[in-house]
Amino acid sequence: MSQTLIAPSILAADFANLQRDVELINNSDADWFHIDIMDGVFVPNISFGMPVLRDIVKHATKKIDVHLMIVDPDRYIKTFSKLGANVLTVHYEACTHLHRTLQSIKAEGMLAGVALNPHTNIALLEDVINDIDLVCVMSVNPGFGGQSFIENTYDKTMALKRLITEKGATTLIEIDGGVTNKNAVQLKDAGADVLVAGSYVFKSENPTDTISGLKEMTK
Repeated sequence: MSQTLIAPSILAADFANLQRDVELINNSDADWFHIDIMDGVFVPNISFGMPVLRDIVKHATKKIDVHLMIVDPDRYIKTFSKLGANVLTVHYEACTHLHRTLQSIKAEGMLAGVALNPHTNIALLEDVINDIDLVCVMSVNPGFGGQSFIENTYDKTMALKRLITEKGATTLIEIDGGVTNKNAVQLKDAGADVLVAGSYVFKSENPTDTISGLKEMTK
């Protein structure tokens, strides 16, 4: 993939003006909507659930990338498919039978993603990398927006890229957390295909220009 995909994270949007912010992304150079669903159990925060996602999908005109930071994600795979998710990402750490979970996601017509916490080694994906459409590398500890980027992410991304290449897989690499204009190019060079940006986009003076800037520098 020549151009990096930009996926603004709705977690950083203004929830009192959600439709406005969804339209903003629709009309920007962004490629995907990144939507974090948190349960307060797997991560120490609760974001939003199905009704809010349903309303986002109602207005969104771009691909819906749903990141489940929840325990027992298998219970909700069909639900998220019905709600309109195009990509469904589960956490490696939350899945006892990861291969089965990936098959279930694909059976519902979605792309299957696996997220890795900062301490989780990418070697653990070796046996299933060909079944994964997207690996979401957490570059902050999951649960809250606005955290500082973890520098080890560059090495981790390069190691993951090597694994994907060695196995002849077509898996995309997504980076989630602390992405800004300071690290976007380096992440692309390390092998990232999708960059999730939350606070950096929505807390900026002009989110549309900020998205364009990220898109331009990662061509």
